[in-house]
Amino acid sequence: MKEQIFEDLFKAIVELDREKVQRAANELVREKLNPLEGIEKGLSKGMEVIGDKFERLEIYLPELLMAADIFNAAMEILGPQISAGEKNKIKKGTVVIGTVKGDIHEIGKDIVAMLLETAGFAVHNLGKDVPASTFLEEAEKVNADIIAMSSLLTTTMEHQRELIDILKERGKRDRYMVMIGGAPTSLAWADEIGADGYGETARDAVSVALELLSKKRNI
Repeated sequence: MKEQIFEDLFKAIVELDREKVQRAANELVREKLNPLEGIEKGLSKGMEVIGDKFERLEIYLPELLMAADIFNAAMEILGPQISAGEKNKIKKGTVVIGTVKGDIHEIGKDIVAMLLETAGFAVHNLGKDVPASTFLEEAEKVNADIIAMSSLLTTTMEHQRELIDILKERGKRDRYMVMIGGAPTSLAWADEIGADGYGETARDAVSVALELLSKKRNI
């Protein structure tokens, strides 16, 4: 019974079936199964498949957003069943993310934020046209592990460097892992400005975030 419910949660995400995911989530609750197991072995695995399909262009943005909505529909049922202590167990880390000052592109950044959330991160999405000071204020406020900056214009890339320079000036560079991304950016640019990680795609960004968090906690 348990494995079947986990499989139903997984398939409901992959098949973009909202009713199925709600039925499976309710069944999990009725059977008094561990909701964390349902999330990890069902929902999250389904989102991994969706993310892979999106990267391979087998599905597009509408399907990706639909999958996220279906994931959230299940979480509305399972979330209240998770104790505060268990929630801390599944939270992998805290990320502050936004598009830098002068840049109003959001779709790619929002996809990264969504995939980070489904991977177990607590994500604080600051939106677009975000000054370096706002990134820093929010990172301090929520005790972030990672600051992630997106830039889609060559004219705004320097704001990624600016934030890193401010962290150095304030003696807080070691406090946060800094990730960058966006069409004009690259691994070489990340190295040049002293960023900790670079994600070429949304899926890459999640992998890099997990790797950075692992390094931070092992320091």
